[in-house]
Amino acid sequence: MFDFGIPGYRPSWLNSRREVLREHGPRLWALVGRPLSRIWLVWDRREDEWFSDCPVLFDFDGEQVEINHWKFDDVSLTWNAIDPHRPPRWDGFDLEWRAEPLAGLSGLPGEPLKGVAVFLHREVSFAFEDATVGVYNALDENGLSITATPS
Repeated sequence: MFDFGIPGYRPSWLNSRREVLREHGPRLWALVGRPLSRIWLVWDRREDEWFSDCPVLFDFDGEQVEINHWKFDDVSLTWNAIDPHRPPRWDGFDLEWRAEPLAGLSGLPGEPLKGVAVFLHREVSFAFEDATVGVYNALDENGLSITATPS
């Protein structure tokens, strides 16, 4: 099984919203109320951009959910398996984990999670006071939506 160059990572692929909810729904909903500690993304240092092929990590005060999309309909959620202090290793790339490297993410650590949603196309979305962050399938990689909460 391909581990995306991440030591200890073993994705478990699911193909429907129903499977995601059955396998992970209660644990996702149990995160509501917990403060966000970090959102980790893999960064390509040579290109100075997000390397969207690797999982997105949401750390809620020590409970970390790792979301990854692959192919056109696979999503994997794993829990507490990835150490963001150990960089992924892919031949030809210079990668590292970075916390909140994209606009719209930096103000979220410390905010409590207000809600979780899993959508038809296996997007997993986290609602906070100031924004909602979703991780979705962007045709064989992760996409990230960051929507400010209207005041």
